[in-house]
Amino acid sequence: MRKRKKNVVIENIAIEDFAAEGKCVAKHEGKVIFVDHAAPGDVVDLQLTKSRKSFSEARITNFHGYSDLRIEPFCSHYGVCGGCKWQHLDYKSQLYYKTKQVRDNFEHLGKFEYPEILEAIGSEKTRYYRNKLEFTFSAARWLTVEEIREGTEQDRRGLGFHIPKHYNKVINVDHCYLQSDPSNEIRLGLAQFARENDLPFFDYRVEDGLLRNLMIRTSTTSDVMVLVQFFRNDKKEVKMVMEYLENAFPQITSLNYVINGKGNDSFHDLEVKLYSGKPYIEEQMEGLTFRVGPKSFYQTNSDQAYVLYKKTREFAELQGDETVYDLYTGTGTIANFVAKQASKVVGIEYVEEAIEDAKLNSELNGVENTTFYAGDMKKMLTRELFEKHGKPDVIITDPPRAGMDKEVVEMLLRVEANRIVYVSCNPATQARDLTLLDEKYKVVKVQPVDMFPHTHHIENVVQLELRKDA
Repeated sequence: MRKRKKNVVIENIAIEDFAAEGKCVAKHEGKVIFVDHAAPGDVVDLQLTKSRKSFSEARITNFHGYSDLRIEPFCSHYGVCGGCKWQHLDYKSQLYYKTKQVRDNFEHLGKFEYPEILEAIGSEKTRYYRNKLEFTFSAARWLTVEEIREGTEQDRRGLGFHIPKHYNKVINVDHCYLQSDPSNEIRLGLAQFARENDLPFFDYRVEDGLLRNLMIRTSTTSDVMVLVQFFRNDKKEVKMVMEYLENAFPQITSLNYVINGKGNDSFHDLEVKLYSGKPYIEEQMEGLTFRVGPKSFYQTNSDQAYVLYKKTREFAELQGDETVYDLYTGTGTIANFVAKQASKVVGIEYVEEAIEDAKLNSELNGVENTTFYAGDMKKMLTRELFEKHGKPDVIITDPPRAGMDKEVVEMLLRVEANRIVYVSCNPATQARDLTLLDEKYKVVKVQPVDMFPHTHHIENVVQLELRKDA
């Protein structure tokens, strides 16, 4: 180990494994070191970027040997852009480590027995699999190391993604492998049109500019939604942008905009204005049609969402006469998906707009055995609700990353449904909740499902059955 200008460099150290948040881990003098963009089996030099009592963080400065798991990253923005951090790993290895992530969380954070964890179900598409992306305009984009070295005058206007840990830094994206056409064409075309017409890109330093954000949604039915966020309501320039998009990209079926002068890009509390086309796009799944509006939530990998929902329905083991409660139902996608196999489905969700979407989706598909409520889950799951709609035979729960509130888990233990299907996007909080449920429930099946290739994220479906002695 040597020091250079107070920066500690550790030489010739082996990368051992993956850890939390997709980082790799090495060990030196009894301390754990977390490293980005590494692979187990790499032998590297590390420069420490952060040092704490129990761990450090570091970046790779030199390679002495490369892992056998490595492949050549396919994207020119790899290593700078915050997405697709695992594209240097072959996909089979990605699935192995995602499955291991579930196992490690259950083993180290959970206190319950569980069966063999099935291998993660991979996504048939590993590129162009997302149906929604949001891009940010910046008047002072992030310059790459190569651009800085060139030293020439750079056009600092950019349209792309935020740099990790830097909300005000944006990398200009030339080509994104996450969403299929016409996504790239629309982004590049709008950015070029804005430059040619000197339309101001948003400046985070002074919080001013015209163009702020671009959201593109695509669907399996070939619908395309575009939503442009403008920081200020300059009617002439807004119309210029929207006319350009309408004329240049006739494949856009839903063209929208919003005026957002707030301190952040969130627009769920703002009025979305339809410029042309329909105010929604449509997704289809097993004969069901789902309308997706600008503010609607829908799983961002449409094809793999079908795989996830089929596994959820399989684990529910519905016979047709059950009362099902779908907690954190969102826009009611799972509720409507399982309704034909159940007697009644009750969906509960915090976001009122999502519940309105859920009701609309039931009506659109002629599903008459669903009921939806909006409200805080802790307050909605009451004895009165169960008395009105009946005790649940099966509970499906798909909470946010934070997992379920303790009060919700306690209510599930009291109501004693025969079966619970727990869908999670965070195996760590899922392990915590399963430990609490272990008082009365046994984990029977565990199936990870990969929704996000080239990232460390993994969905996990768990089937629990009420213990006979509960």
